[in-house]
Amino acid sequence: MKISIKGLKDNDFVIDENDSLGKKIAMLIEGHCTIGVKEAIKKYGYTEQRYYQLLKKYDESGSLALVDKKTGSDKQPVRTKEVTNQIIRLRFLDPLADTAVIVQKLNQIGYRVSKRSVERTITEFGLQKKRMF
Repeated sequence: MKISIKGLKDNDFVIDENDSLGKKIAMLIEGHCTIGVKEAIKKYGYTEQRYYQLLKKYDESGSLALVDKKTGSDKQPVRTKEVTNQIIRLRFLDPLADTAVIVQKLNQIGYRVSKRSVERTITEFGLQKKRMF
């Protein structure tokens, strides 16, 4: 579906509905210049509070402030695929080894990982010690 901005000659400026930045700018233009805030927020599916937040961001920093930011942490995960594979390998080589021993072996071969990360990996892959009753 395409979104057309009202008030322009022949509705010749079309924005793809998946274009988040385009939708925000179009909403601000229509809300401020043509159809009014109430109609614009209804058309674009935003709340009035969000409209004014976006307008403030735009006024302070321009259109780049309206670009969606990447969610999540900027930190690199400690448990990379390689570390996970090493934990699994060490667990299979010595199934009775304690997590502290696995951490120590990983540190010796150059992987800095916490005991908790090793515990999580072991639990995640169902590699806990089997108990005999």
